[in-house]
Amino acid sequence: MSVHASNGKTNMTVAGNINITTINPRFSWLINYLQKYIIILLIVLLWEVLPRIGFVDTFLLPPFSEVMIRWGQMFISGEMFLNFYVSILRVLAGFLIGIGIAIPLGVFMGWYKGFEETVDPLLQACRSSSAIAIYPLFLLIFGIGEQAKIAIISWGTIWPTLLSTITGVRQSDPLLIKSARSMGASGLTLLTKVIVPGAVPNIVTGIRLSAAHSLLVLVVAEMIGAHAGLGYSIFYFEEHYAIREMYAMLLTIAVLGLIVNYILKYIEKRLTAWKERQIAE
Repeated sequence: MSVHASNGKTNMTVAGNINITTINPRFSWLINYLQKYIIILLIVLLWEVLPRIGFVDTFLLPPFSEVMIRWGQMFISGEMFLNFYVSILRVLAGFLIGIGIAIPLGVFMGWYKGFEETVDPLLQACRSSSAIAIYPLFLLIFGIGEQAKIAIISWGTIWPTLLSTITGVRQSDPLLIKSARSMGASGLTLLTKVIVPGAVPNIVTGIRLSAAHSLLVLVVAEMIGAHAGLGYSIFYFEEHYAIREMYAMLLTIAVLGLIVNYILKYIEKRLTAWKERQIAE
């Protein structure tokens, strides 16, 4: 097998000089994109084909194209936007409160080992408590309103970021810490200039996990005592056998999670660029 490049194109040939493909570099991004999402494309294809050939009951699983048509109709009517807007406000409030508590507390617990060891049993007990299971308790405390939904989302958001922050602080490079101390760095300077920056990769990883948890808890929270939102809509449409609408809402949540993940990956890449340069050197 040999590869030849000419006139901006890449030619791949096998023994016998038989040309099997010609790829223009201008379309390489498309090929990379297809390779990256080939599994999703196959699932969508199966989703479209299997109901149409009668392999799956169309009532239980409508073709993908029909779901997307209904999604477009809901978007044009404003129904999709209203539920999306309500859910975004809830999950954003709960998420920001959760990581706003988790990061400072995680830095403190990671820095003061004795305190972390003291509260670790309580931390593990709270972390193991499913947000879905204890949601009725939040309803009793906060009532059936926005406070309960935001509070339970915050609860589900806290733990991944908190544990990742503690781990990041505890795994700080001892050599950097000794070097900073030898140069007379105070405890606060050491914490803000060495420990926290070094823990950023772990913190961002925790935030990404927290984002996924917040969306999961959001759906469950909106199924009880809500009158709008993506989770409420899924439950409502399922109860009324509006299957196409239900799948449209499920797709919306999936796409939202994908977008949030890519945004956080971009932020992580920007914040940890120094680490990549360090590895390259």
